[in-house]
Amino acid sequence: MTGQDPTSAVQIDTTRPHPARMYDWYLGGKDNYPVDEEMGRQMLTLDLRVPVMARVNRAFMHRATRWLARSGVRQFLDVGTGIPTEPNLHQVAQETAPGARVVYCDNDPIVLAHAAALLRGTDEGATEYLQADVRDPDAILEGARKVLDFTRPVALSLVALLHFVSDEDGAHDLVRRLLAELPSGSYLVMTHATADFTPEESKAATEKLRAAGVTLALRSREEFTRFFDGLDLVEPGVEVPHRWHPELGEPVPGQDDGVIPGYGAVGRKT
Repeated sequence: MTGQDPTSAVQIDTTRPHPARMYDWYLGGKDNYPVDEEMGRQMLTLDLRVPVMARVNRAFMHRATRWLARSGVRQFLDVGTGIPTEPNLHQVAQETAPGARVVYCDNDPIVLAHAAALLRGTDEGATEYLQADVRDPDAILEGARKVLDFTRPVALSLVALLHFVSDEDGAHDLVRRLLAELPSGSYLVMTHATADFTPEESKAATEKLRAAGVTLALRSREEFTRFFDGLDLVEPGVEVPHRWHPELGEPVPGQDDGVIPGYGAVGRKT
């Protein structure tokens, strides 16, 4: 790990919830603040499955990373990493390919504060952390180039991230900008929340988060699929996340085969 010094002073806003810290709370972590827990509990009043949804997204990342590593991908760019929770992406990738190189990126300083201690990889591979926002793709690409070889395939992982980026911020354009710099044979890995299955609860959640200063841009199946325009979708295509290659991982505790209000997919750049 050669990124920013996590021991330096960081400015952490504890006056309003942050998605990465709320996600940590859903996963049973301790790196969150009362404001994050309070908003998390408000989300539970709308849908008790929210913690299961968080674990389902995490499990999707594990399965997709395992599939990619077994398919020969050796470079990963994970944007919207969140607070480290084992197993992390690099651990899954390097279990199959010890020489895998991984760059993590998040915009929450508390993630940076924990990165060096928790994101240690194999001697053969590399892990790096960047503090940057997905809304600044040029900064992400500049930092990632220092670790990753952009002449070789890269898996771009955007798991449970883009539903926090509005259309006004150009969510689809941001993904296109990141993919444009990656060579043929690269992949896009995504999950995204949707209101398709639970419209009333989703509307209430969007309003609660907006009142707390957090954007929630839920997108339909069609809008989600647009992120993969020009890519070849890996079978089974766009699915609810827990139904994407379930044989590559263990079932999530508390999960049944009911619909989780989100989509997941992996696409290959040709």
